[in-house]
Amino acid sequence: MSSRNLPDDKKLIDLQRFQLLVNAITDYAIYMLDTDGRVVSWNAGAQKFKGYTSEEIIGQHFSQFLTPEDQKAGIPALALQTAETEGRYETEGWRVRKDGSYFWANVIIDAIRENGRLLGFAKITRDITDRRKAEEALRLSEQQFRLLVQGVTDYAIYMLDKEGNVSNWNAGAQRIKGYRQEEVVGTHFSRFYTDEDQQDGVPQRALLTARTEGRFEQEGWRVRNDGSKFRAHVVIDPIYNAINEFVGYAKVTRDITEKYKAAIALKQTEQALQQAQKMETIGKLTGGIAHDFNNLLQIISGNLQLLSAEIAGNQRAEKRVTNALAGVRRGAKLASYLLSFGRRQALDPKVVNIGRFVLEMEDMLQRSLGETIEVETILADDLWNTFVDVAQVENALLNLAVNARDAMDSVGKLTIEISNAVLDENYARAHVEVNAGEYVMLAVSDVGSGMPSEVVAQAFEPFFSTKPEGKGTGLGLSMVYGFVKQSGGHANIYSEPGYGTTVKLYFPRSTELENCVVIQTVENIVGGTETILVAEDDEQVRHTAIEMLTALGYKVLHADDAQSALAIIEAGVKIDLLFTDVVMPGPLRSPELARKARELLPDLAVLFTSGYTQNAIVHGGRLDAGVELLGKPYSREALARKIRSVITNSIQR
Repeated sequence: MSSRNLPDDKKLIDLQRFQLLVNAITDYAIYMLDTDGRVVSWNAGAQKFKGYTSEEIIGQHFSQFLTPEDQKAGIPALALQTAETEGRYETEGWRVRKDGSYFWANVIIDAIRENGRLLGFAKITRDITDRRKAEEALRLSEQQFRLLVQGVTDYAIYMLDKEGNVSNWNAGAQRIKGYRQEEVVGTHFSRFYTDEDQQDGVPQRALLTARTEGRFEQEGWRVRNDGSKFRAHVVIDPIYNAINEFVGYAKVTRDITEKYKAAIALKQTEQALQQAQKMETIGKLTGGIAHDFNNLLQIISGNLQLLSAEIAGNQRAEKRVTNALAGVRRGAKLASYLLSFGRRQALDPKVVNIGRFVLEMEDMLQRSLGETIEVETILADDLWNTFVDVAQVENALLNLAVNARDAMDSVGKLTIEISNAVLDENYARAHVEVNAGEYVMLAVSDVGSGMPSEVVAQAFEPFFSTKPEGKGTGLGLSMVYGFVKQSGGHANIYSEPGYGTTVKLYFPRSTELENCVVIQTVENIVGGTETILVAEDDEQVRHTAIEMLTALGYKVLHADDAQSALAIIEAGVKIDLLFTDVVMPGPLRSPELARKARELLPDLAVLFTSGYTQNAIVHGGRLDAGVELLGKPYSREALARKIRSVITNSIQR
């Protein structure tokens, strides 16, 4: 039964009930307007947030609830017209309370008709100021977040859709990756990956990991718009909306190239420190035993040479002495190699042109390597001078040449190249032990079997060798390395299995003129009649030296320490040459002995001898200026020549 068929008293009861219901609602303003827009009813909710009592508002036009701006714009008339013609007018906007304060309202106006005739309007207003504030706060927060993201330039922050296409782009992304927003939005993010990573499917795995595991995080190389690469730290997170639907990915990329380079540099520095500590340990070890070991070799060598004069004509005995002396030389060579690797060798550098020096060695190298090895020397024009120990360069070149010959099984081509080289800051950063600057490069190349990278990494290590047991000591390359480093230079190996090896030695450039002073030497083994004072603390070494010098015709005085030797000189004895060990016990050091002796005898010649010089007459790895040194163990011939050379040079001084 419809309400129109109800009795009048029943209709009245229903209307009263409806009015009670409407009046009881306090969260909504529910009231009626007549066709002109005047208020004809007013509920408790309307009074609550509009502030008017029913007595104050009924009969008043609803337009007073609108702001002056809306009234001027004709909004009240527009609202009623829309409701009348379309059945409903709905909007949100600012409304005015009785006290003049504003609130944000959701407004609905419905037309009320009976039998098609317009009776008026039903108006429902809800105060949604709190919701409006929350939405505004959210909007401001989102705006601030967007501004924040756009303002970040150290991070590339952007979003991807579900397929991995870029959907937005911040200023940091443009700075780091080099793309403008219009160039990249809508394209797939895999374009930022290297070709290798794309072929390996890294972008796809990244999205899968982010989706299934909640995050993808990685460091790797990425590509900028200009094709250059940078080291990146990348994080990709999945994004879900309010109802937990997956909508895409958030991607944050940071350029960590400098950090990566710094970490590599730190690692190289740590490796260099470890190498330096190893060198120091080896240096202390070799230095600690070298003096005593070489003294022992000197005793053996000296006595064998003295014995050889006594057994002249006995071929069997002479052969045994020769074999024993060969063993002494091998022992001395091993000690020398260890000292060189440990950078404890006493260098005697001169300013030289290595190109000229190497050309003079060509014939000797060819004889050493044999006719089946072709030797080619390539010299660059206008070679710079360098400051090196020529004898050590000769040893290094010979070692490299012999290694090359063995790598080619004694058949092939050996190329020696000498040129000027500039090692720049980039090279120095990649090789932390290298100082950037100008160098003279000596390179030795072969066409042999080559070496794999793991062998190259150990090639300079002492006692490391790829040769069969008994075919090498493993000290040749380590000696070369130690000598080059002690000379302030740099050594590097380039090799590829099956294609050969190149060893490059870099010696610092010298801007001084080549040292062409020729020291007079004596080719034949000759002695003399001068008086020599031998200062040596080791009794057996001292006795051997005395016998060798006496056999050469010299008058020999001796002392077992520096203080005793100075006492002999102070006694007024005429002495032509002081032959003193560098390292001896006692309060007076050998260099001080030499200085005081020359104060008393200005024409005195001084020759030092030692198996290990420590820092007494060697500083910065080089002999002090004007110092003459004969290393132990020395042969009778070497002793004779050095004595004559030092005496002759002293006379010419």
